[in-house]
Amino acid sequence: MEDDGRYRDNRSDFIRGAKDIAKVAKKQVGKKVGRGVDKMTDEYTKRSYRRFEEEDDDEDYAGAPSNDGYYRRDSRANDDEAHSDSTEGHDEDDEIYEGEYQGIPRADSVKPGEADDVAAARAQQFRDHAAYEAERRKDQEELAQQYETILQECGHGRFQWTLYFVLGLALMADGVEIFVVGFVLPSAEKDMCLSEPNKGMLGLIVYLGMMVGAFVWGGLADRIGRRQTLLISLSINSVFAFFSSFVQGYSSFLLCRLLSGVGIGGSIPIVFSYYSEFLAQEKRGEHLSWLCMFWMIGGIYASAMAWAIIPHYGWSFQMGSAYQFHSWRVFVLVCAFPSVAAISALTTMPESPRFFLENGKHDEAWMILKQVHDTNMRAKGYPERVFSVTTIKTVKQMDELVDMGDATAWHQKWRTKLATLFHQVWSNFLTVFSPEYRRTTYMMMAVWFSMSFSYYGLTVWFPDMIKYLQRQEYASRTKVFVKERVEHVTFNFTLENQVHRQGEYFNDKFMNLKMKSMVFEDSLFEECYFEDITSSNTFFKNCTFIATLFYNTDLFKYRLVNSKLINSTFLHNKEGCLLSDVSDDNNAYMVYFVSFLGTLAVLPGNIISALLMDKIGRLRMLAGSSVISCISCFFLSFGNSESAMIALLCLFGGISIASWNALDVLTVELYPSDKRTTAFGFLNALCKLAAVLGISIFTSFVGITKAVPILFASGALATGSFLALKLPETRGQVLQ
Repeated sequence: MEDDGRYRDNRSDFIRGAKDIAKVAKKQVGKKVGRGVDKMTDEYTKRSYRRFEEEDDDEDYAGAPSNDGYYRRDSRANDDEAHSDSTEGHDEDDEIYEGEYQGIPRADSVKPGEADDVAAARAQQFRDHAAYEAERRKDQEELAQQYETILQECGHGRFQWTLYFVLGLALMADGVEIFVVGFVLPSAEKDMCLSEPNKGMLGLIVYLGMMVGAFVWGGLADRIGRRQTLLISLSINSVFAFFSSFVQGYSSFLLCRLLSGVGIGGSIPIVFSYYSEFLAQEKRGEHLSWLCMFWMIGGIYASAMAWAIIPHYGWSFQMGSAYQFHSWRVFVLVCAFPSVAAISALTTMPESPRFFLENGKHDEAWMILKQVHDTNMRAKGYPERVFSVTTIKTVKQMDELVDMGDATAWHQKWRTKLATLFHQVWSNFLTVFSPEYRRTTYMMMAVWFSMSFSYYGLTVWFPDMIKYLQRQEYASRTKVFVKERVEHVTFNFTLENQVHRQGEYFNDKFMNLKMKSMVFEDSLFEECYFEDITSSNTFFKNCTFIATLFYNTDLFKYRLVNSKLINSTFLHNKEGCLLSDVSDDNNAYMVYFVSFLGTLAVLPGNIISALLMDKIGRLRMLAGSSVISCISCFFLSFGNSESAMIALLCLFGGISIASWNALDVLTVELYPSDKRTTAFGFLNALCKLAAVLGISIFTSFVGITKAVPILFASGALATGSFLALKLPETRGQVLQ
């Protein structure tokens, strides 16, 4: 019996030992396979350095992460005991689940004593993710240095100048979009019978669309590419700008301008990020500032086209009374040309190689950089020079593939792809507020908001103040007639800017004439005849009409304020709108001329900022220009005439443009490539929100006081200049 007991004990020890040996063998096989996969991956990506050191087979693996990122526990820690609790009673035929090679036991097999081991394994997984992020950051730093060296070898030449003009067209389209609605409003309000609230909404809807577009397209450009996203956004802008020139109703026109603004909203954040990734550090600040000139060219183009097209009312046609196509619609159509031209030219340009390298696409990036090198060398007369770069650093990628199978419906695949893309964009946006970038982002938000609030608020306040001064000057020339008596007289000439009080008109005829800013108060019209009358800002207040006929006029009853009609008749009234403003060709030309001068005035500021950006630095340029703009705001109190306000508008625009150029360059250089357009798009969206607030607040004080707009603008600019000095200087640094 004693021999039988020893036999059974030896047999049990033998079985346990065999199971432990099998366990160790399985783990060693998993380790060998993982190392083999890593080696094959390194050879495929042609990395010039070893990511991890080879480990000896006899190294202690207990509690250490392996080179494939998985956590493994070594069962040899229990060799002294010849068995372990985790293998006791374990059948060799049991299925090995996914986490067993990682040393993580089954959830249903965890014993109270092993809970600490499970928690440690999960904590290790978080540490592995942090290690991945650290490795990715290291790759990005090495790529930034190597990429700068490659750009130095490629040089600055024909390729960059070609891209400069192509992207300039996209930036020009953004400048045009800002001015379109403001130029067509005086004419569109006649066709669409726009009220004051409707006109205000039409003026703000473009900024709201651009705000949405900047955020959306900026986020997408970091995921699907700068070129592709810019093509999509410009296409949307072109399509809806084209439709807006043909639609007839106010609601449809408003919707088209909103979607057109959404499309063009991606222009600024993508264009600057895209172009910066082809520029070496000693050229970046200067040439990004030169690129800003196309926004000015867009404003000049819009002003010139409005001046040349809108006043020509003969450039129109209509189909019955339902469809009308007037000259202002031709202007809207012409303003879509820069966007269409940008799309055509952009199809010939490549994607940003920096974007490809950030996303692990080595070969595509290498081909584009070789194209840049060869294009520039041929233009400089050195076609024999060879692109010497053979291997470029790429950033480690996280596997984000989802296998949906062949049986999945197409709409489910698209829904999954869109949901995944949205998640990626949103996650990338949240990293802009991570501890590493939080302070920079908040500071940039404050600077962008203060700059936009003051700039857009004042640039819209200036034209409104000029119109107010024009109305005051016009009102000062009003002629007043009191207690006049007119009998048997025919009026067939224009009546303008007159006030008639307590007048009496007997058997008079008003035929084929225009009434502009005419007011009749407490007057009597007896047996009078009104025929073919066109009026604007004309009212009859507390008047009495006896046996009077109105034929083919626009003197609707709402123009007769508290008036009495006795045996009077209206026949064949004209269809039209009540226009409260004085509208004529001279005022239209003045609006276009003022906008043209204000846009042209930024040319000196553009030139100076481009020449000095890389010499004095971004922060000094931004803070200095903001301080000078703040000081110039106090001269607004001396703007008591139309010419003085135009001069101050030109002065403010010429000074403040340097701040905008420096802010654009600084935004590009403060964020890494995988977050650049996301951050730029978000800040540009905030800029448009500040513009809406500034315009709404500043214009509400027109004709009331100048002090509040001056204090708001100067305070915002002073705050922006102070905060700008707290930002890091990026001059002379490689692009992150």
